[in-house]
Amino acid sequence: PAGAVLATPPPAYARGRATLEQAYDRYTPRIIEGGKFYKSELYGAISKSNWKAIQAATAEPPKKSKEDRALKDGGVAKRAALAGEFSNARVLSAMELYAATFSDSSITPKTKALKAEVETLREVVDGMNKAAKIALGEESVGGGLFGIGSKKPSTSELSKQVQELYIKGGNAYNAYVFAANDGLPLQLNKLPFL
Repeated sequence: PAGAVLATPPPAYARGRATLEQAYDRYTPRIIEGGKFYKSELYGAISKSNWKAIQAATAEPPKKSKEDRALKDGGVAKRAALAGEFSNARVLSAMELYAATFSDSSITPKTKALKAEVETLREVVDGMNKAAKIALGEESVGGGLFGIGSKKPSTSELSKQVQELYIKGGNAYNAYVFAANDGLPLQLNKLPFL
């Protein structure tokens, strides 16, 4: 009709793939450093059955305390520094957030596949941490009726369990990297495998 005014649509805000470069810059350094740590230092700790190092590598940061609330940043930096080098807080959360950037308004199969690998890694990290705590005597095995009757596994059994978890985690990490690199724009460097 004559005299009709065309309204301009509201600005579209970046979501998903539109923010891939920013998410890449933000999260991949933690993912890459985590992979390097997993391949070198965590491997060394596992091969030597260094339970303290395994526990430290997979440890979560402590809960927020009253002292943290008094700090300017709420104690975030202090607690983040205490997170293990291949912990949920340091590496796996970055992997999960990076996986989400491959979806726009609906979750894509690629994001689902990446998050499934992160979930596998989370089980691996939790299993390694639990095995290290059992080996160090900081946690009991549990099980049996009311926790009675289960015996503590030997350190060789725990070592074998952690080695199997390490292989499972390495395969999950590499599957994540393979899926994340698939279709990555040319201007972004592909993530390295373990």
